[in-house]
Amino acid sequence: MRILHTMLRVGDLQRSIDFYTKVLGMKLLRTTDRPEQKYTLAFVGYGTNPDHAELELTYNYGVEKYDLGTAYGHIALQVEDAYKACDAVKAQGGTVTREAGPVKGGSTVIAFVQDPDGYKIEFIQRD
Repeated sequence: MRILHTMLRVGDLQRSIDFYTKVLGMKLLRTTDRPEQKYTLAFVGYGTNPDHAELELTYNYGVEKYDLGTAYGHIALQVEDAYKACDAVKAQGGTVTREAGPVKGGSTVIAFVQDPDGYKIEFIQRD
């Protein structure tokens, strides 16, 4: 078994596509519009299945905001330099919620950013 994709419900599909592609550097892989079911999907990622997991961004017609709840944690992305990654997010107008630095009690450098819908993304610095 392997993870194929993770689905996030978003309030503005184009805004979310722009964040994941322009700010985080993912590619828009494909879209599907289902007017009869009243939703549109956009898959983004750094590559496609089966070699890479993808994010499925789901826009349900007429829903502009979701309550994230307390169970959701974050999506983790490997980055070469968490400090530079945070600077790039800020340069694009994105939100950094935890600046890059060592994790408490350890040496791994991490940071957290937030997408336009409030979902947290962790940057983990690895060579």
